[in-house]
Amino acid sequence: MARVEVPMPQMGESIAEGTVSKWIKQVGDAVERDEPILEISTDKVDAEIPSPSDGVLVEIVVQEGETVEVGTVVAFLDTDASAAQVTAEPPSGTAPEAEALAPEAPATEVVATPVESSRAPGTPPSPSSDAVGEESAEDRLQARSTPVVRRIAEEHGIELTQVRGTGHAGRVTKQDILSFIDDGKARPVPDAPEPAAPTPTQAPAPPSLEAPSDLWTAFYSQVQHPEYPVRQADEVETMDKIRRLTAEHMVLAKRVAPHVHSFIEVDFTRIDRIRAANREMWEERGARVSYTAFVVWACARLLREFPKVNSTISGNTILYRGNVNVGIAVDLDPGLIVPVIHDADNLSLVGIGKKVVDLALRARDRKLNPEEIQGGTFSITNPGVFGTLVGMPIIPKGTSAILGTGAIEKRTVVLTDPDTGADSIAIRKRAMFSLGYDHRLVDGADASRFLARLKELMEAFPEDA
Repeated sequence: MARVEVPMPQMGESIAEGTVSKWIKQVGDAVERDEPILEISTDKVDAEIPSPSDGVLVEIVVQEGETVEVGTVVAFLDTDASAAQVTAEPPSGTAPEAEALAPEAPATEVVATPVESSRAPGTPPSPSSDAVGEESAEDRLQARSTPVVRRIAEEHGIELTQVRGTGHAGRVTKQDILSFIDDGKARPVPDAPEPAAPTPTQAPAPPSLEAPSDLWTAFYSQVQHPEYPVRQADEVETMDKIRRLTAEHMVLAKRVAPHVHSFIEVDFTRIDRIRAANREMWEERGARVSYTAFVVWACARLLREFPKVNSTISGNTILYRGNVNVGIAVDLDPGLIVPVIHDADNLSLVGIGKKVVDLALRARDRKLNPEEIQGGTFSITNPGVFGTLVGMPIIPKGTSAILGTGAIEKRTVVLTDPDTGADSIAIRKRAMFSLGYDHRLVDGADASRFLARLKELMEAFPEDA
């Protein structure tokens, strides 16, 4: 029996869990590759999840309404059609999976007919229950915790059966294993030699920078918000899921990337004239080209010229992204989401204008597809729409820079005639831009050159963009 796992997919860089809202297919149903088998819901996206392979749905692990972490196995498929048929129509008086399929499947994947477990949820199974055929559904669920949990367990030498799970059917969650470690119960795995204690004159070795797994787990993987006493007039409210995930994402992003911000002022007078001259023609084509579309178009062209701004640090390497995928922050009131315009450098100004409007509308209606909030290489946020003069935004994980655009306002400025050098005072539409960048990768000079070129392109915007 060839079993294939169906995991809870990663629906976005800041989304850590999802809820199974509906099973489209049921146990015993045949499915084709890429055919929808379930619907999931997150704080930002509702989506149908396709089958990873042809086969038969043989086990549903996570029921409708249950919320699990990304990577959790929610179901199993059998890709062996003949084995699936045996399972669906077993001979009378036989245990189908244990009898018919055990000779063909690896020992770790043989699943016996579930038996009722007498142990309490989360209690480790009895050491005598070492026969795979006697493993219960609860035991399998606990062993199949998320990849994050298994990695933490491996790094700390913990057998998952030692940890009391509070998740579905005793599944060990990330919080369970972190609490287990905090309580000082972590021990090396059986048969592993105990590490030698340092001598009185020998200081413990510092964490290795070549393999900083423990450092990452302790510093980059956990967000522990400090707690404060509640005063008499205070109102206490538990953070909802989207606020909690946003808070964790922002803390981790600030921990990893040393943020620096540079600023520049951009004149929108020419862009304002272009918008006024082309508005009717654009509307006839079903497009509404906002100021944001002009900024996206200009940034998308410049990111090829400044590859560091369109890259990220991964370990001790730099990933120069092969695509220009611009994320646009959308206010959900409350909450925030960043849909992505993929390959924005290949789109015209009108094409980008249509994309900006479409993504924003579907983001507020929770109708974005998973791929539309993934893969961003650079981001733009526009606090200026609310009148803010300028902002200092946080760089999203996996990127090296983010642009903040301030309010576009009429201002009195001094203009210098390039021929005579004479000064004059004029009223122009202008806005402040801020570029937040990861100083591990982008230097101040790089950021200044990017902003200077952005200003130059915006103020001499081409008519045929």
